[in-house]
Amino acid sequence: MATVAVIAHDAGGAEILSSWARRSGNACLLVAEGPAVAIFKRKCPELTPMALLEAVASSDWLLCGSGWQSALEREAIRVGRAAGKKTVTFLDHWVNYRERFKDGPRLLLPDEIRVGDVDALRIAQAAFPMHPIVLEENPYVLDLLDQIDAIPQRTNKVGNVLYVCEPVAEHAKLAYGDARHFGYTEHDALQFFLDKIHLLNDAVRPIVIRPHPSETAEKYAWALNATEQEISFGGQNTLLQETLAADIVVGCESMAMIVGLLARKRVISSIPPGGRRCRLPHAEIEHLATMGGGRDG
Repeated sequence: MATVAVIAHDAGGAEILSSWARRSGNACLLVAEGPAVAIFKRKCPELTPMALLEAVASSDWLLCGSGWQSALEREAIRVGRAAGKKTVTFLDHWVNYRERFKDGPRLLLPDEIRVGDVDALRIAQAAFPMHPIVLEENPYVLDLLDQIDAIPQRTNKVGNVLYVCEPVAEHAKLAYGDARHFGYTEHDALQFFLDKIHLLNDAVRPIVIRPHPSETAEKYAWALNATEQEISFGGQNTLLQETLAADIVVGCESMAMIVGLLARKRVISSIPPGGRRCRLPHAEIEHLATMGGGRDG
């Protein structure tokens, strides 16, 4: 049994790595910052966060997330390499693969990249054609499927909506120096959804707005006065709990939308016309910008 340093900051990577830690049978040392701290505390309470240098020195190899909100994972790759330890990154999404490894003008790649499905494998092989890429079942998805199968599905569809947010403008500003680089912001997308909610052809009832783990509900308080629909804010329960309580999951291109697909919910992208098209490769996702005869940007 190996000793593995698991290192994460962003929520997406933390969900995968915490599920991996629970399933792997390896001894794990945790380095967590930002949203990852709460995720590991909920899923792996026996792991106590420690300093990066200490974890690297005491481990056999490193398993990292891949975030854009922090340089922690890239620093882990750098430190691991300097210590002669194998470094592995498990990609948690389907977009911005090269940007996740940018270290100034160059790429700082781990020894191995892991992906959790064939779509991610195809995208990663195109982004890193000469790099070792391994397909491994996504442990977070396996956990979700186990939990979904254990919970009876509701049969009374009443049109409840879970709107999942992501800090689009912050990401664009950090990566490209322009908050509107993608042609829209998270506020544009939410406003577009509220304006076009009638296109869903459902008797839409309450809307729960779930901020991204790095955001607060106050950021979206303006939405309370932007529609006649009943709005409340989520985030107090787990993503899966709030997904299962909804009939429709709406967002831009968040991993939370894939959780909606796994839970067999109707899933819709709210990226407005003029914005970059949703890059999630899942054909089941509907696009609000093309409903009612509209055209996607």
